[in-house]
Amino acid sequence: MKRLMAAASALALMTLAACGSSTPDDSSAGPWKFKDDLGTSISLDSAPKRLIVQSSMAAALTDLGLGDRIVGTFGPLKNAEGKPDSQVAGLDISAAPDVTGGGEYGSIDLEKAAGLKPDLVVTSAYLESDLWYVNDATAKKLKTLAPILVVSFDGKTLPELLAATERAAEALGADPEAARVQAAHEDFKTAADEVADAGADLDGKKILVGSPAKDVFYVSNPKVSPDLSYWRDELGLPIVAPTKPDAGGYFQTLSWEQADLYPADVLLYDDRVGKAGLGILKKQPVFQTLAAAKAEAYIPWTSVAPPSYRAYADIMDRLAGELETAG
Repeated sequence: MKRLMAAASALALMTLAACGSSTPDDSSAGPWKFKDDLGTSISLDSAPKRLIVQSSMAAALTDLGLGDRIVGTFGPLKNAEGKPDSQVAGLDISAAPDVTGGGEYGSIDLEKAAGLKPDLVVTSAYLESDLWYVNDATAKKLKTLAPILVVSFDGKTLPELLAATERAAEALGADPEAARVQAAHEDFKTAADEVADAGADLDGKKILVGSPAKDVFYVSNPKVSPDLSYWRDELGLPIVAPTKPDAGGYFQTLSWEQADLYPADVLLYDDRVGKAGLGILKKQPVFQTLAAAKAEAYIPWTSVAPPSYRAYADIMDRLAGELETAG
């Protein structure tokens, strides 16, 4: 019922949005300045109109009404099955050229990027020393084309990283009072309440979050993942935390012989592994002794998503529904 009410509310607000522009009038000339989350001060003669944006950030900026500014993207667009990847949900992946390089991770086709005449490059950083999908060598060359604006997620809670994205978007011309933006905020709140209710109804069941690989099983640590920590600490989901995470803190690596180390009535699995990953799980005899496996209580987890209220409202709405079924 809550989802139906939220959808009706969003529809009404979107109808209002269609009657006017979602982006304020920024046609006036003048210098544009912005200090990003890494402390980099960016100064341009005028507000940037041509953006090359990392793919999940491009989806978020599109949610915030800036899709027409994006002239190129880089980073993942399609999953292993050739469909739009979950981390670019809501993005028309054919709308702007892909300038991802064909070399090592974080490379960009600089010639193709230069041809797009960008005013600004936008990406994020999960660790402040590492730009998302831009390696150090590429970043140095990319900066000769346009400044790089970085939204940092390092150490932020989920609401904080969403707010950081909106701060950058507003500086780029997004209207925080636009109906589509306000609707997304309301839907986020509604979906969060639904997740909390679904978690309470699990009645003591435990949720494990993990990702299968050929030789090992990665158990994710909710203490360092913004979405998992929000669901666990703020919404009360009974997510199991590994006791001995690896050096980076994001997960603990287990051999398949150890796959029953932690209790699991429900498994949230990284949706990037696709059907092949689920196939791995179902072939592991030790993992199959867990309650989650016996009940086939597998729920896809979008571990990398567009950092927007719209994207996470949709993710949590689906999560709540899946948890209701699992409960």
